[in-house]
Parts: sequence; structure tokens; C-alpha cells
Amino acid sequence: MNTLFSSTGSILAIMTAMVAFGFYLQKYKVTKSLGPALTIIIMGIILSNLKVVPVSTELYGTISTYAIPVSMTIMLMSVDLKEMTKLSREPLIAIFVAVLTVSIMAFLFGLVFAGEISEGWKVAGMFVGTYTGGSANLTAIGTGLNVSRQTLAAANAADYVIGVPTLIFMFALPAILKNSKKFQKFWPYHLEESELEDCQNEEFMESKEWSIKDIAWMLAIGFVVTEVATILSGYFSSSFSSAARILLVTTISIIIAQLKPVKKLKGNLDLGLFVALFFLCTIGFSVDIKEFLGSTFTITFYCFSIIFASFVFHLFVTRMLKIKYQYVILSIVGAIADGPTSALVAASAKWNSLVSVAVVMGVIGGVLGNYAGISVAYAIKMVLGL
Repeated sequence: MNTLFSSTGSILAIMTAMVAFGFYLQKYKVTKSLGPALTIIIMGIILSNLKVVPVSTELYGTISTYAIPVSMTIMLMSVDLKEMTKLSREPLIAIFVAVLTVSIMAFLFGLVFAGEISEGWKVAGMFVGTYTGGSANLTAIGTGLNVSRQTLAAANAADYVIGVPTLIFMFALPAILKNSKKFQKFWPYHLEESELEDCQNEEFMESKEWSIKDIAWMLAIGFVVTEVATILSGYFSSSFSSAARILLVTTISIIIAQLKPVKKLKGNLDLGLFVALFFLCTIGFSVDIKEFLGSTFTITFYCFSIIFASFVFHLFVTRMLKIKYQYVILSIVGAIADGPTSALVAASAKWNSLVSVAVVMGVIGGVLGNYAGISVAYAIKMVLGL
């Protein structure tokens, strides 16, 4: 693909400039309401579709492999298990409801669409996977169901067409809901500002005192934990190794976070977001608008039906259960994307105390999604006699 810049050095230069510019734009009201994550995704989409940078390259895969687990480890350094026990019930309910609603809607709509789509029953399982634990689950379940390359490509395209705009909307949603008086009346259940502060009592993305030693130690811990988790995940089956890696990163990070020297490290949320923003650059770059428009209509409409119906049903159930809306949003993001992305939404919204909770919700959704996706697929196959 012919683009203005394609070398590794030039792309890295562009990405670092994007991250710096994304933080700089937070001084303005409009971009501050979007947050740095959404701002950078939009910049990435513009640059790739104007042929400034390529839509895909090996560098993006390398960054995706390391940026998310490293940033997740660093963000989890502020975890206080004693505090988390106070927040355990509602987040768990929220993510379980997310998995349940997606499974139900994928099954019901699967009965309608499976006969109209090539390998439709397998597609249903893949969509359950991707909307309970992220795109990695879609591929994992597709592989487990021996889906064809053509169907896998079509499902991924449909997922991008519907999933990416939904995810972008979810990044903007916290600011929209916070400023909506009508929503506050309709959904009066929420966490107070004091409850959303992190245990270090630091302002997110604001000036603070921290040293190069803090940065060095946090990056060192992040890469070491990532590598250890990667090695250990290799002992699991290929279909579960990705989920195992995230589970291991989360578990090891939380254990390390309880150590007193680690608790003294400052600025973990800022540094974690900084590292993660490089991954979000690649997310923006990978959005090919032409590919979106060229995806199969039926499978895209099936994807839209699942995500829209699940979203509405999820909101209805969690509203009836009086779940605080911050948990609801993070559970939706954790299901649509993954725990780290949910943590990014929490961090961007300055819900600092919920960063670790968001990661855990995403991991739970991802693990349950593998089982739920395969179960829904075979249930549709059995009912329709395919």
C-alpha cells in the first residue's frame, strides 16, 4: 500500500507526536470532553484514510502485543484489595448481565439470520465471543469452530463496522451522561466524585511530583510481568492462551500492587495511559473506511441487531437492579472490547478508583465469552438442524 510514511521510524515518530498532541489538546473544552483516548483514535482514522500511514503493518502487531499488558500492569499498581472488596457486588452483576444478554440476543437473532449467512451458526458464536470479551475471542472461537477464512474475514469486517463506532461512542458517553440532567433523573444511581478518586489521591493527567525512578520501576515491572505472563500462558491450549495471558497479567499485577514499595510509586495511571495510547494509535490506523463500507450487509445487520438489542436489554436489566451507571458503562466496554480498553474508558473519565475493577470485569467477560460463544453456536446448530 502506497502511503506518505511507511518506515518504522517515521510511524513511531508520528505516533509519539499524536500522543503528545492528544495530551496537549486536553486544554481545550471540546477535546477534553472527548478525552485523550478518543482524540487519538480519531486522529489515527484520519491519518490512515488520507494515506499518510498504512492501515496495517507488522509494527502495529508488535505494539498491540506489548502496549496493552504493560499499560495494564502499570495501571493495576494502584489496586488495593481491601478497597476492591467494597466494590465487588455491583461490577460482577453488571458483567454477568452483559454476558447473559449478549448470549440471549445472539441466540434469538441467530435463529433468524443463521440460515441467511454462510456458516451462520458459527458466526453467532463468534459474535458472542467478541461482545463478551473482545475481538480476540472472535478469532479464537472462529478457530475452535473451524470457520472458513472468508466467513472469518466477513465477521471481522462487520465487527469493525458496528463495534468500532460503538466503542468510540462509549469513550464519549461518560462525559455526555455526567452533564445530562435528564439522565441523572432517570438513572439516579452513581458513584460520588470522592468514591471515584484513586487510593493515591492524585489528579489524573495533572501536574504531580514523581521521579525518573518511579517511571523506571513501573516500566520495568510492566515488561517483566508481561513476559512472565506470556511464558506461563504458553502452557495453556492455544484457544485459551490469550485469555490466560490477561488473567496472569492481572493476577500477578494485583499481587505485586499489595507490596509497600510498589504502593509508593507515583503516577501509575498517567504512565499506564501514556503507554496504552500507542495501542490506540494503531486502533485508529487500522480503521479502513472502504473496508467498512464493503462488508456484507446481512452479516453486518446481524451484528448490529445483536449489539443494539443487547445494549438496550442490558440497560433495562441493570436499571431494574439499580446498578450504578459507571459500572454499567465499564461492563459494556469490557464486553465489547476487553478489560484494558474498559480501564482506558475509566481512566479517561477520571474514574480512577475503577481502573482495576474495569480490567477484572473485562477478564471475566472474556473468559465466560469463550464458553458462551461455543455453547450458543452449537445450540443454534442443534435447534435449526444445520
